[in-house]
Amino acid sequence: MTPRSVPIVDRVTDAFFALDTDFRFTYVNDRAETLLKRSRNDLIGRVMWDEFPQTVETQFPDGFHRAMDEQVPVSFEIYHAQLETWFEAQASPSEDGLSVYMRDVTERKRQETTIAQHAAVVEAVHDGIVTLDRNRRIVTVNAAMEEFLGAGRDELVGEHVEIVPELASIADEDAIEIGHAITDVDIGTADRRQVEMPFTDADGTDRMGEFRFVPIEDDTATVAVVVRDVTDQYEYERVAASLHEITRWLLESDEPEEICAIAVHAGSDLLDLPISGIWLLEQEQGYLEPVAGTAGAHDEFGGLPRFHPNEGLVWEVFESGTVERFDDLESVEGLYNPETPVRSEIIAPIGTHGVIMTGSLDSHQFDETDVELVSTLAENTRAALDRAARERVLRERTAELERQTERLEGVANVLSNDLKRQLKAVADELASEATDVESKRVPADEGFATTNASDDGLETGRAGAGEPDSDSDEWEFPLESEPGSEERDSNPRDERRETAGADGEPESNSDEWEFPLADDTVEATLDRAERLIDDVREFARNASTVRTRTRIRLDRVIEEAATASRLEASAVFVERAATLRADPDRLIYLLETAFDDIAARTSGESVTVRIGLIGIDNPNATRGFFIEDDATEVPPTATDRLLDPTTEYRAAIDGLGLTLVRAIAEAHDWRLSIDTEEQSGTRIVVDGVMTLEPRS
Repeated sequence: MTPRSVPIVDRVTDAFFALDTDFRFTYVNDRAETLLKRSRNDLIGRVMWDEFPQTVETQFPDGFHRAMDEQVPVSFEIYHAQLETWFEAQASPSEDGLSVYMRDVTERKRQETTIAQHAAVVEAVHDGIVTLDRNRRIVTVNAAMEEFLGAGRDELVGEHVEIVPELASIADEDAIEIGHAITDVDIGTADRRQVEMPFTDADGTDRMGEFRFVPIEDDTATVAVVVRDVTDQYEYERVAASLHEITRWLLESDEPEEICAIAVHAGSDLLDLPISGIWLLEQEQGYLEPVAGTAGAHDEFGGLPRFHPNEGLVWEVFESGTVERFDDLESVEGLYNPETPVRSEIIAPIGTHGVIMTGSLDSHQFDETDVELVSTLAENTRAALDRAARERVLRERTAELERQTERLEGVANVLSNDLKRQLKAVADELASEATDVESKRVPADEGFATTNASDDGLETGRAGAGEPDSDSDEWEFPLESEPGSEERDSNPRDERRETAGADGEPESNSDEWEFPLADDTVEATLDRAERLIDDVREFARNASTVRTRTRIRLDRVIEEAATASRLEASAVFVERAATLRADPDRLIYLLETAFDDIAARTSGESVTVRIGLIGIDNPNATRGFFIEDDATEVPPTATDRLLDPTTEYRAAIDGLGLTLVRAIAEAHDWRLSIDTEEQSGTRIVVDGVMTLEPRS
């Protein structure tokens, strides 16, 4: 280094020092003193290797020897740990030695590190990224974009951006939209642009892409295009929208079976769930009954099973009310069928109605998106079933109101007809007795003679007796006494006047007048009136509804009903003991009313009533029981008239009869039918009793 160059070197901001051919310091500027933490006077004339042996070994590689030996300039980067600074070292050889410049490149290294980190992130993300220069040529692409397009970097870099829509089979109108978006971002018309369009990946699969265009600050690139595969999200939104449309179809149906069929096939077609089924709770029996299934489910299993309480995962989910996803059924305990080929499944409760289940023959086939979609389908199905239940209740209530109106009209007719009959019977009896009394009075009156009128008044007397007739002997109707009078409390026989025979002696007491209605007739009339009131009361509290059903013994309620009825309990025979679920009070009233109807047709004669079971030994038959009698009188052959409270059937005077039997049976969802044969009596059949079980 010449003396003339020293002032210039001192003014530079880079560290500079000079070495002779023996690597002795010949010059050190101020920045180099700071870097080496030694003063210029301490270093001039000393050998670099002796003064900084460790630093030279670690920080200054073989470059200095190469520059000196080969007389070629060298450049390398070193990091000064104590200063936390990066330097770029440049050694230039000369005949006198080496001139070494050390430039602080920390900021550049930081930027390079950031860029490298960004590049690593770009390579790691699943989004495809391509950068473009102002001429719309590709500067860089990441691995994801290579995978999308099925082309390598060497095939893409330097090519015009038009190659992207060409390789991705993007429609022409969408390609034009891409060009407009790049231009808007590049010239600053828009800070960023985003469009969605379909494309085809390297495997030929149709996908939906989200294309985002953003400006970047780079030496060469000005616009970055980020392509994200949103096929799953787009499909989810499409399916969700379709599910809402399906909900409209579900809500248009009133039948639970149809609702479930729509839901199952929607899951199969829209959600790609080929093995699916829906089970609904059978209210009376208390188990989950399969009501709808996909063709795949039936092909795989040959039909869907019925789940009783505490059977399998389906029942557990139904009781918990929480959606469950099972990724690997081989590791799950409590399976209904441990040999099932299904390896993963989703089970979702449909409120309190039942469950929907979808399965796959492979494990880990469902994710949270599938769970959410199945849950949405289950919730929509629940809403449809709730609506159907409300509509059914409304229809039933409307029909019940109509039936109630008919019943009220029938009850009014019964009250009118029965009370008219009772009053007519009393009136006829009174008229008959009055006629008998009058006929007995006529001979007595003929024995009286009427004297000639005189100034003292009119005299009457008995022929042959000469005794005057008194006013107290006149006969009065025994019920015409004023309330509270002594005559009301006296015996009617005391009010009757004695009549004389031909010999002048009074007639015997056997001819005395008695109250027209005998005691047994009064008792029977009151009994009929009481039972009529009971029947009307039963209708008033609505015979077509039942309270909580409990399991009861049929033979015991038959015994209780027979005892309370007008039949002799010994006349009722039970062929086989059984149990069933019913409202105990209503069932007893049903049987008692049926027995009373039989009693009304016996006319006081003996009768045998036999009660047996039907459908027990035949699994394909409907279960129930029959009440068979051998009464000589049978009801009308027309069943509709028999069950009509307005019928002119003679036994109807004893109450509403079989009308109540039918109403109570229908309230239990049972059916009533009657078979009448003149030679064999009457057979009342109550079927549809699905809970009927024989007792051993």
